[in-house]
Amino acid sequence: MGDHFIRHIALLGFEKRFVPSQHYVYMFLVKWQDLSEKVVYRRFTEIYEFHKGLKEMFPIEAGDINPQNRIIPHLPAPRWFDGQRAAESRQGTLTEYCSALMSLPVKISRCPHFLDFFRVRPDDLKLPTDSQVKKPETYLMPKDSKSNTADITGPIILQTYRAIADYEKGSSSQMALATGDVVDVVEKNESGWWFCQMKTKRGWVPASYLEPLDSPDEAEDPEPNYEGEPYITIKAYTAVLEDEMSLEEGETIEVIHKLLDGWWVIRKEDVTGYFPSMFLQKAGQDVAQAKSQIKSRGAPPRRSSIRNAHSIHQRSRKRLSQDTYRRNSVRFTQQRRRQRPGPHSPGSALKEQQQPETERPKPQPAVPPRPSADLILHRCSESTKRKLASAV
Repeated sequence: MGDHFIRHIALLGFEKRFVPSQHYVYMFLVKWQDLSEKVVYRRFTEIYEFHKGLKEMFPIEAGDINPQNRIIPHLPAPRWFDGQRAAESRQGTLTEYCSALMSLPVKISRCPHFLDFFRVRPDDLKLPTDSQVKKPETYLMPKDSKSNTADITGPIILQTYRAIADYEKGSSSQMALATGDVVDVVEKNESGWWFCQMKTKRGWVPASYLEPLDSPDEAEDPEPNYEGEPYITIKAYTAVLEDEMSLEEGETIEVIHKLLDGWWVIRKEDVTGYFPSMFLQKAGQDVAQAKSQIKSRGAPPRRSSIRNAHSIHQRSRKRLSQDTYRRNSVRFTQQRRRQRPGPHSPGSALKEQQQPETERPKPQPAVPPRPSADLILHRCSESTKRKLASAV
């Protein structure tokens, strides 16, 4: 964890909230060392307390001993009464403050006080409920202003996507879409729910309803990992389509392909199929938080279940079939078994004891399975496809 640090901090805007009383919070997009992006909400009084703590921890850099040595940026104290005009005018100051923070020496910008303040808190994940009489009002920083979020601390550019179909939101924390709507994606969650903004609106949207403007999105998905990652089901699911898997709560499976739409390909013995990632959790992690997300949003819809989808790309989005996953998975597991001699093989333990450490053979790396002909044809260049078509 010592190498975990923040790459960029961007101010997205502020919110006017009414519970428990009227107040304002600022929205920050924090990009971490592992390239994950999180949205956190902080009051200005909290930011100022963080600022004072930073000065106390580093008095030399704060200029307390010699004002000429000060490198920690200045931040004005909170006013006795903060209204909406003050919250709005303070955005420029916070933009410059964040930029100066990220240019501080590593001993300051990576200290625990700094990192803990910008980590996601439980309150950051609490979205407004349908029972609230007055919902929060969001004010995003305009893109054409001098304080553009892309210019705050470096190359933070929100990706732009287009809606392929109409989407009716299921709760106040989600955002409705119409076919052709263009949104900026703030956070891509592994659950398949993406946090998006469109003008002054924001909310969670199923990734399956979105496509990038420049090219089809199959290249964004990572490659399959047939070695598999162990996960535990935290909620039972009954398959609706033939390529899905039905599992009970508490079963142990292996994830072999993490897809961005939140429907992962899993393996149970030699059987593979799609399963909602929201219903999976790594062993040892907080199950209560994951179950709260299931209760608030549920599993996102699959792309194949969307009716009247209209894409602007000529080349449609393609996925590997379950037959391909199963074939490659079986091939990989067979190779892994052959390369791992059984512990009870005759003479294996004796030979290992007698053999000097320097003469013991090094374990051979696992050979990945040969891709199928369909997969090779899908990934080859257009020039190769034309040559193959002319040769037939």
